Amino acid sequence: MDEQNILITGGCGFVGSNLVRKIKQKYPMSNITVLDNFFTGKRSNLPDDIHIIQASTWDIERWLPKTKGTFDIVFHFGEYSRIVSSFEDIDYVLKTNLHGTTRVLEMCRHWGAKLIYSASSSKFGNNGNDENLSPYAWMKAKGVELIKNYNSWYNLEYEICYFFNVYGPGQITTGDYATVVGIFERQWENNEPLTVVSPGTQSRDFTHIEDIVDGVISAVNKGLNGEWHLRSGITHTIIDVAEMFEHKYDMIPARRGERIDAVQIETDTNIKLDWYPKHLLHKYIKNKIA
Repeated sequence: MDEQNILITGGCGFVGSNLVRKIKQKYPMSNITVLDNFFTGKRSNLPDDIHIIQASTWDIERWLPKTKGTFDIVFHFGEYSRIVSSFEDIDYVLKTNLHGTTRVLEMCRHWGAKLIYSASSSKFGNNGNDENLSPYAWMKAKGVELIKNYNSWYNLEYEICYFFNVYGPGQITTGDYATVVGIFERQWENNEPLTVVSPGTQSRDFTHIEDIVDGVISAVNKGLNGEWHLRSGITHTIIDVAEMFEHKYDMIPARRGERIDAVQIETDTNIKLDWYPKHLLHKYIKNKIA
């Protein structure tokens, strides 16, 4: 990716900002532009020398030219990314995850750019029916279908990276968009009871942000028009995670749209990408509370 022009939508967010820093470290001659509307991202998440356009993906054509070759690679991470709140925010989810993504794909077509898409593991499970559990899961699944069609219709190059419950430095810890591990960290630091969503036995595959970013970069370099499952391969129940903090916790009511169990998927991601996660959740938490 050295000496290539790279666009990262949502580059000021949790995953995007970690990706920016990793690319600059590994490919210092790359030319990075970030497009972010600061819905959850922050300017302070990135170094001062990164060019940032404060705008939304559905307005991308107002801010960037359609000239072929403007960008070589587009990391499209600038979508709405929460399950429970997507029921109330459905108009915004439609705008970002359907309309915004369509505009990004159109720009990639004009630029001749390769697309790297942050897909969601929320669609897996229950023979594929879990994609209908929430507006968020359904729209993310439709995004994957659209990308594959753009490959068929317009020969768009892509890599689709499925994220599994990402945690680590820079994660959101407050508000509707906070991660489970981030919420527990904040509550632990404030000596508050950890809030475990009932029944607490629901399981998830938690994957460290550094492993996610390394996996994304590995997918770009392979260039296979592939679907990659970036996951730790180890599942924990929510109660298990709370108990790792060695702290008291309270049960709170179940929430609409969330599946019960982490999905076990047979995948050749590790072998084809030569990518193996290095971080373990219990070690991360142990270092936090030490």
